[in-house]
Amino acid sequence: MPAPLIRLREGQNVRLHVENTLDEDSSIHWHGLLVPFQMDGVPGLSFPGIKPRSTFVYDFPLLQSGTYWYHSHSGLQEQQGHYGPIVIDPAEPDPIAYDREHVIVLSDWTFLHPHALITKLKAEGGYFNRQKQTLFGMMKGGPEEEMSASDRAMWAQMRMDPTDISDVTAVTYTYLINGHGPQENWTGLFRPGERVRLRFINAATMTIFNIRIPGLPMTVVSADGQNVRPVTVDEFQIGNAETYDAIIEPAEDKAFTLVAESIDRSGMASATLASRMGMTAPIPPLRPRPTLTMKDMGMGGMDHGSMAGMDHSAMGHGAMAAGADAVTADHGGMDHSGMDHGGSHSMGGMNMRDKSLVPDSVKVGVGVDAIAMAPVDRTGDPGLGLEDVGHKVLTYRDLMSLTPNPDTRPPQRTVEVHLTGNMERFMWSFDGEKFSEGVEPIRFERNERARVTLINDTMMTHPIHLHGHFFELVNGHTGSYPRKHTVNVLPGGKVSFDLTADAPGDWAFHCHLLLHMHAGMFRVVTVRPLDGDAA
Repeated sequence: MPAPLIRLREGQNVRLHVENTLDEDSSIHWHGLLVPFQMDGVPGLSFPGIKPRSTFVYDFPLLQSGTYWYHSHSGLQEQQGHYGPIVIDPAEPDPIAYDREHVIVLSDWTFLHPHALITKLKAEGGYFNRQKQTLFGMMKGGPEEEMSASDRAMWAQMRMDPTDISDVTAVTYTYLINGHGPQENWTGLFRPGERVRLRFINAATMTIFNIRIPGLPMTVVSADGQNVRPVTVDEFQIGNAETYDAIIEPAEDKAFTLVAESIDRSGMASATLASRMGMTAPIPPLRPRPTLTMKDMGMGGMDHGSMAGMDHSAMGHGAMAAGADAVTADHGGMDHSGMDHGGSHSMGGMNMRDKSLVPDSVKVGVGVDAIAMAPVDRTGDPGLGLEDVGHKVLTYRDLMSLTPNPDTRPPQRTVEVHLTGNMERFMWSFDGEKFSEGVEPIRFERNERARVTLINDTMMTHPIHLHGHFFELVNGHTGSYPRKHTVNVLPGGKVSFDLTADAPGDWAFHCHLLLHMHAGMFRVVTVRPLDGDAA
């Protein structure tokens, strides 16, 4: 692991013969590539899959350049090592100058079978969380003491755990860089003074990573394979299935440690960047684990001073009520942190199980244990645990496309999708319905322009991926929105993107936390008419 690098050039016509030598069906999805839907590699949706000891030929033109990856879309094979990197060189001179490059594939590995992971999580939602708050920890001081007594009481009353950041942690995972664990010290070489391009790919099954190189700034130049205006940072968070390219310019003849810390800080992957093999640099210790906040509960836009009379006991595990704006306003570079987005909701005495306040689009049942009451646009947030690290962390609001957006038409309609779940029962869905329940596709007319708003009603970050398209992430930079295929939606937050539905066919739309997708957080996006059909 990982599988070999596939290096291609924009403008080529590609024929890839994939032979399945397994004893089970398999597939390859070309993540982020714009291909005909029959070549997208999703069994049961775009093709039947590849039977054991048979061959399938993928045939498609390369319409783009950048950093991408490929992986199985069959069962849980991705967790077992079925993934690899793709680099597509541009047909024209690359606008990003660099002297050498390294492809950095991040992943997580366990010797447990993926189905065993699910079984354990179904039995106990926090099975792999060994960083829970304790009475002893609160008495001696530490991260627990950063939470007020009233907040602790509120969490306890709702029977929710503010340390439940990741479903699967370093209790069972080893975090890898290019297939190497921390003790194996993968090393990427440079000459002092060179511009080195690092192509980061998060191919992990269930792990969001925080990336930093102590002592060496990184200039982000591409997101999801699409060039962005350079922005220099000290750290960035990369969700599952996202890719980022960054330029580093080490001036000294010394080693640097590349750190990929899991979002819950239960473990890390590390590697070395050096001028010679055998050089090493200090590996920083794990930072204190983060805890969730009221904003992560979907109360970021509320007047918390009026919460005293709230009936939390009726919430079960946090069944919150309310809707959210269907369209995220374009507020440019405005600092939203001080705004009362919720209009100072009064919550005294509110019964949070009042289903009349739940949006009609959400099916309420055992699979939905929370509805965000006042979700806010969190594209200006750096990610869980990175708010006060003392250095520059990338946010989505920092990203601007290097070239003007190709379609600047205003959206013709809005689509709202709620990310829903029951964390204790490990149930995950869109709008309260699992894919296995036979939900209707999300339908788009071919070439229509729509604004899609994702509202995260859960207390976990979800990287949401749309196949077959790039969308413009609404982040305040009108006309220069970053174009992405995957977006991290923070807990209790919402993001909006503008989509031009220009790829006819049936496309997968899902959470890229693999076990969440497997549990039901999956929908079909259908774009009609197809080629040759009547309009």
